[in-house]
Amino acid sequence: MIETALLAVGLVLIIEGLVYALAPSILEDLLEAMRSLSTEQRRALGLLAIALGVVFLWVAKTLGA
Repeated sequence: MIETALLAVGLVLIIEGLVYALAPSILEDLLEAMRSLSTEQRRALGLLAIALGVVFLWVAKTLGA
């Protein structure tokens, strides 16, 4: 179980690092776009991200990961 958690955190850090390393200007544009959203829209986006994450985990576990 701890191995899976470490794998997940490691993958998130790699993806986050790639965004910062390869496209910092796009990240700035994305952050500016996020600032223009209302609190409710940002909350809905966060809930959508959580739901997609749960679906991805469920699919991965179903496939035998």
